[in-house]
Amino acid sequence: MPFANHPDTTEIYYETYGEGTPIMFIHPPAMGHVTFKRQRPLADHFQMITVDLRGNGRSENKAEKITMSLIVEDLLAVVDEVGADKVVVCGYSNGGSIAQEFALSYPDRVSGVILCGGFPEVNSFLLRNEFRLGIYAAQFKLMKLMSFVLATAHTRSKIYELELEDYVKKTDPEVLRHMYNEGLHYKSTDRLHQLTVPLLLVYGANDHYVHHYQEIFLENVPTDVDIVYISGAKHQIPTKHYNELNRIIYNFVKRKCRM
Repeated sequence: MPFANHPDTTEIYYETYGEGTPIMFIHPPAMGHVTFKRQRPLADHFQMITVDLRGNGRSENKAEKITMSLIVEDLLAVVDEVGADKVVVCGYSNGGSIAQEFALSYPDRVSGVILCGGFPEVNSFLLRNEFRLGIYAAQFKLMKLMSFVLATAHTRSKIYELELEDYVKKTDPEVLRHMYNEGLHYKSTDRLHQLTVPLLLVYGANDHYVHHYQEIFLENVPTDVDIVYISGAKHQIPTKHYNELNRIIYNFVKRKCRM
């Protein structure tokens, strides 16, 4: 099993498939690399890199506190380990905040950014409370409940549901609490003007409570911004609307992110 080592010796689990333009997929807290199981066909065209964030899935954690800068350092270790000069970062939900931070922290290592249901900050009542519920559940170690809720929300396949549920249970609840707290307070808005690569925003047409974030990106990002809505979709795009998402990613990377 492949692992990359952070300078603090924490082992970060990753998987890689295929060849071509590297795309690194970044999951939201707790869900692990299996979040992007349905994106595997993209490995027929690109190098696909999936990661278990620190303290999630099969990855270790040796830090007392999880910070956004620590997480992106872990991802840089993975990029170095696979020998990629640059990657397209693709983040789902709160994983999109990590993707933004990676692109802003290491601009010379990124060729494009894809955000699925992404946001540059948490500024709405519904999203803020969603994070607070996650913090509460992690604080009281309600991992069995959280694993059931996340798994059933993300797939109609019983087999995949059980796989997701099992993977969420692997997460260290204290790590999860820190990650949700980091996500709640993360804000890239004031630095989006520093983004130098093409940006793709993918939203579910019915994921109404994050639609307004596109305006912040459009107002602040100086590079190309593509926006795509998936008809009939809510938030769970990678797992429930994977065929549409895979086509969108393929077209974007081929058009705008060639190495």
